[in-house]
Amino acid sequence: MTFIRQSGFTLIELLVALMILTFISVAGYRGLNVVLETREHIAAETRKWQHLAFFFSRLESDIAQTVHRPVRVSTGNISPEWVGHKVLVGENDAEMTFTRAGMNDQGIEMLPPQRIAYRFERGQILMLHWSALDQGPNAIPTRNILLEGVSEFKLRYLDTSNNWQDIWPPAGMNAGTPTGVEIKLKLDSGEQVSRIFALQ
Repeated sequence: MTFIRQSGFTLIELLVALMILTFISVAGYRGLNVVLETREHIAAETRKWQHLAFFFSRLESDIAQTVHRPVRVSTGNISPEWVGHKVLVGENDAEMTFTRAGMNDQGIEMLPPQRIAYRFERGQILMLHWSALDQGPNAIPTRNILLEGVSEFKLRYLDTSNNWQDIWPPAGMNAGTPTGVEIKLKLDSGEQVSRIFALQ
């Protein structure tokens, strides 16, 4: 009688193969997870710097369009064309407030000059915009978020003697516009960014 011997894997060989497959699968999962986390981190960094670039582009555009136009505020007092505060008091106060020329209304006609302000509030830089230069008693500006994730927002103003001032207009000086503005930002992620803009 002839016996046919069947070849195959033993139980030990199957267990070893299963363990090797498990190790490969775990290593592959970890590698894929690292790739996905890296991609998400890069995407988040890209978004952060894109938002920062947009903020400075908008700020530069607004500063370049500054006009010499004092305004009447809601209290009835006359406010200079440019105001810079180091300490905010009211809810509609801002670190930097000024009058800028009107923008194109969808390419049809020029809008009138606008009163705008940049305010730092709870980790965000807001733009305040008043509907009219000379404000009524209950005038409230619209508020739009320009930048998030900010831990510090500091400004300085360059006077005609090339001295930096923390507030504008400085005490004892006539109202007007500074010749330059320095903006310093510190992001929640730790980066510090500064820019200097010249006024015409």
